[in-house]
Amino acid sequence: MAEALVSVLLEQLASITRHQIEEEVRLVVGVDQEVENLKGHLQAVQGVLQDAEERQVKEANVKNWLCNLKDVSYQINDILDEWNTAILKNHMEKQEKEGENNDLVLAKRNKVRFSIPSFLRNILICFGQIGDRIIMRHDIAKRIKEINERLTSIAILRNDYNFQSTVRGTEQVERSKTTSFVDVSTIIGRDEEKNKILSMLKSESGHQLVIPIVGMGGLGKTAFAQSVYHDQNVTTHFHQRIWVCVSDPFEEIKIAQAIIEKVLKQSDPRKDSDKFQTLLECISDNIVGIKFLLVLDDVWNPTDPKWGPLKAALQKGDANSRILVTTRKDMVAIMMGATKDHMINLNKLSDRHCLDLFHRIAFFDKDKDESKLFDEGIKNKIAKKVDGLPLAAKTLASLMRYKKTRKEWVAVLESKMWELEEVEQQVFKSLLLSYYDLTPAVRQCLLFCAVFPKDYKFDRNELIECWMSQEYLSMKGDKEKERMIGQQYFDNLVMRSFFQDFVKGGVNDDIIGCKMHDIVHDFVQFLTKNECFIMEVVESGKEKNMVVDNKVRHLNIMSTYNDSFPISIYNCKGLRILVISTSKLPSLPSDSFSKLKSIRTLKLNGNSITEVPESIGGLVHLRYLDLSENEELKELPDSVGNLFNLETLRLIWCLGLGELPVSLRKLVNLKHLYILGCRDLKVPKEIGRLRNLQILDYLKIGGEDDEGIFKLGDLGNLEQLHGSLYIANLKSAKDGSEAKNAELVNKKNLLHLTLQFGNFFGDPERAEDEEILNGFQVHTNLESLSIGNYQSTTLCPSWMMSCHNLRRLVFAYVPFCGVLAPLGKLPSLEYLKIHRMESVKKVGVEFLGITGETPQTLINSFPKLKTLKFEMMDEWEEWEGVEEEDSKITIMPSLLYLEIDNCPWLKALPNFLWKIPLQELSIEGRDCSILGQWFETRCGTEWVKKASQVQNIKINGKFVKKDGVGMLEED
Repeated sequence: MAEALVSVLLEQLASITRHQIEEEVRLVVGVDQEVENLKGHLQAVQGVLQDAEERQVKEANVKNWLCNLKDVSYQINDILDEWNTAILKNHMEKQEKEGENNDLVLAKRNKVRFSIPSFLRNILICFGQIGDRIIMRHDIAKRIKEINERLTSIAILRNDYNFQSTVRGTEQVERSKTTSFVDVSTIIGRDEEKNKILSMLKSESGHQLVIPIVGMGGLGKTAFAQSVYHDQNVTTHFHQRIWVCVSDPFEEIKIAQAIIEKVLKQSDPRKDSDKFQTLLECISDNIVGIKFLLVLDDVWNPTDPKWGPLKAALQKGDANSRILVTTRKDMVAIMMGATKDHMINLNKLSDRHCLDLFHRIAFFDKDKDESKLFDEGIKNKIAKKVDGLPLAAKTLASLMRYKKTRKEWVAVLESKMWELEEVEQQVFKSLLLSYYDLTPAVRQCLLFCAVFPKDYKFDRNELIECWMSQEYLSMKGDKEKERMIGQQYFDNLVMRSFFQDFVKGGVNDDIIGCKMHDIVHDFVQFLTKNECFIMEVVESGKEKNMVVDNKVRHLNIMSTYNDSFPISIYNCKGLRILVISTSKLPSLPSDSFSKLKSIRTLKLNGNSITEVPESIGGLVHLRYLDLSENEELKELPDSVGNLFNLETLRLIWCLGLGELPVSLRKLVNLKHLYILGCRDLKVPKEIGRLRNLQILDYLKIGGEDDEGIFKLGDLGNLEQLHGSLYIANLKSAKDGSEAKNAELVNKKNLLHLTLQFGNFFGDPERAEDEEILNGFQVHTNLESLSIGNYQSTTLCPSWMMSCHNLRRLVFAYVPFCGVLAPLGKLPSLEYLKIHRMESVKKVGVEFLGITGETPQTLINSFPKLKTLKFEMMDEWEEWEGVEEEDSKITIMPSLLYLEIDNCPWLKALPNFLWKIPLQELSIEGRDCSILGQWFETRCGTEWVKKASQVQNIKINGKFVKKDGVGMLEED
């Protein structure tokens, strides 16, 4: 970690040296030499840090030397950041000087008054600002001199440790295709245990409620439980399946709320209660008669007063319900009511199974010749190192994937890391090897994750923006490429098996979320135990793990006492990351931030905050501020505009937020503004001045009468927009010229666009919607488009057919349009959903991009479409087919899934569907009876026979039998 930090400092020094002359804010005379000394000392220690980082695990004196170096480095980082902020502030003052002189104009309009003349007041203000800057520069110069003295002694001390100098080449971030991410979902070597547990789950005896899976850390208990949870025998046997991550401590209220979220039949006000007894009553009432499977994953310390009442409430369900528990402790299983006969004890894997798992990962996507490395000698050494632990095998294999020669493999297997007595857990040794094989910057990114609790669901984009805020991604000095570098680092950690339980999404099916294995979490906390704290407050008010050490840099407050702010955190003068995870923190002290000036990352989301204190403006280093899901928050203080370094502001689902302060115009470094869910938020026109803004996820357009509010045409100023944009209330746009002025055609990095015209129901027909829609032009890079609440009769803008990279398209709530556009011509479309186009009576061949004439050339309609959904098409009666003998037409050659939901008058399916590779057909909704009856007729039966490739045809939750008689079978 020190190695990456020193690299950042050297980059900071280089950057400031370049810019201070341009901005004329040089420090006082004589400090230039101090700055050069700083550079020299940092460069001197940089070469030995790789060796020091590896030796600190077993050499306490080296660890102490590194801690002192990091402490000094953090202080240098703060000083240089303040210096850089002064340069930025000076630049801002120059830009706004004209606006500040408007007092002269106003003075002429007013009557004579007894006050200091405007011109004199401006002179005094100017001299005051100059004086403030001189004082600040002297302060920074003095601190640089003092810190340099400490760094000098640390640099000299390095000679006492005989460090080996390591010269790193240019860091090459590993980047592979998504397909090379190895996510081994098949559980190896557990067939006997799985058959046993499936038998217990399906038993109708009704005697055994709790079935524990017990085993030491790293044996794959969670992965095994997941394989059972998703097994088809289980999904069809239980009415309801519920998965709850428990961990330490056993929080009965959160567990109860998670269960309610799954079993709730209808709205119940008790679900939001924070009273355990009320939640138990809610569970009891909603679970009656339901045969459920509940998985409580990673249970550590349940007590009888907490578990007993919860278990009693759960017993109100069907007698053949089951509770699956994963735990490391036999005593936990017994206390929860399991018997020895009904425990699944996971033991270590055999060498053969471990080697099989290793081989799948290490040689995934590799040539066969490379597997020659895997000879008997190597196999024996690997088996010994992983010691029957699947996690160790997976981690070691992920490391070996990037070793190309036998020599490199042998070096890993003979590393001294395997001999470390200081590392108690065997898995830690393989993790250490993988950890030190990462570049220093990627190591920092991994260690950042220690501030979050076990089972935390990481969002990829949030994580990357947090890394940005800590300057982990600016190693190459290119601020424009930080997000790309962050995605590469994230992918690297995925490929090295530091993350798991992937969530995929988006057009490209990328990994957008993940979790961290419990043991990997233990590992990163082991490496950061002197810098990272997760603090809880017990009921007596005494702070568990009370923070008193000013060396703590990363802090997560998981709970508080009596809804109060824990004052002991003020001891953390150098705190850089503060996460408050408790939901009971309704107010912040007015001076809460005045003593924590080093914070870069501040996460206060979901805390019931009603007011943000003005003191937040003093956090000059702050780069990331998350206030999301504080529904009672009404406004932000003007002092937020003083956060010159702020890069990310998250306000997602702050429902009470009425407007953003105009002072946000000063946030020249702001890159990411998230306001999705802030339905009534007024965005000031001044946001258009933020030329570095890359992400604006949501924008509700103001009307002509909304003076000073952001209009559609103001989007034209935001040239750097990336990612996704949701534009709401488009009916307020003046005309098509305003849509054109948004200049979406110039935003080549804007990939996902939602155009929402009005309210969901009841809007009258509006011809203006067509003009506004046609006024837009989008870049051909657009991948995803949704159009909703569109009230015109024609939905086919000319620019849509030019979207050659469009992969996902949704039309929703388009009540007056009766004809579908020729969407079959879109060459890249993979997903199409048409929802509530209530005037459509016939889907004709024009939808496929086919005219009524005999085609002269080959036509490939919807060439890449995989998923097609029609929902709530109230007037739809006919879906037109094509002539069977027309060999020049190919229709939907890639379609795998077709869903027809609540389309009451549709009479039949077109003939071309049984010729395509359709795998699943779903017809849902009680109003689909006409189509359901068609399946039972001779025509429907013939269709089923011809569509032999369709694996599942499901009508209202029942499968059509494949014997050709059209009978329905229960799911």
